[in-house]
Amino acid sequence: MSPKFNNPHAPNFTTHNRLPHWWQQGATYFVTFRLADSVPRDTLRSHVAARRAFEANQGPRPWASPVERDYYRRFFGKVEHWLDQGSGECLLGEPGNAAILHEALHFHDEQRYRLHAWVVMPNHVHVLFETLGEWTLAQILKSWKGFTARQINERLGRTGPLWQRSYFDRMIRDWPHFGRCVRYILRNPEKAGLGKAGCPLGTSRVADRFRESGKIAKGR
Repeated sequence: MSPKFNNPHAPNFTTHNRLPHWWQQGATYFVTFRLADSVPRDTLRSHVAARRAFEANQGPRPWASPVERDYYRRFFGKVEHWLDQGSGECLLGEPGNAAILHEALHFHDEQRYRLHAWVVMPNHVHVLFETLGEWTLAQILKSWKGFTARQINERLGRTGPLWQRSYFDRMIRDWPHFGRCVRYILRNPEKAGLGKAGCPLGTSRVADRFRESGKIAKGR
């Protein structure tokens, strides 16, 4: 079954945590959530200030495509670079903790959402998935983060926040956008210097089928 992409004629909804999150019922998303210590606090503080200044200068969304691309390249591309440097304790690099993430991602697969690609990096997680039924993006992320925080903290005999409060998400526009996200997820371990077998990752039959057909590989 083909994933559903952003429908320009359907209503968009916005939720806010520390970041605005745009979503549509039943759409497909690329989401990144990270450990609380994955970016140094002082570095993150100045970065957030610059991002908020950019947002205030551009005004309310939706923005024109060039502005949107510049925004994600300038602010979220930089965070991705920092994450791949391996800052913090990198608790997800420990196989037992990574296994908890892997189990959580798959527990409600095909019930609340449909997974298409995922990777558990040492200090962050990337997931490409499609929401199902009445389940919202925010509800799914809350379930993943809440369950895994309790399980990992219990396993380690510790308390306190495990995850950064917010998360980064992008609604997938079309097949080329879908393909770029699959490629990014599959290449992330090598890009971060961890090797092909460095992290738990996987793809759905849909992603595999389009990768094998050349649509994802060629970015069509």
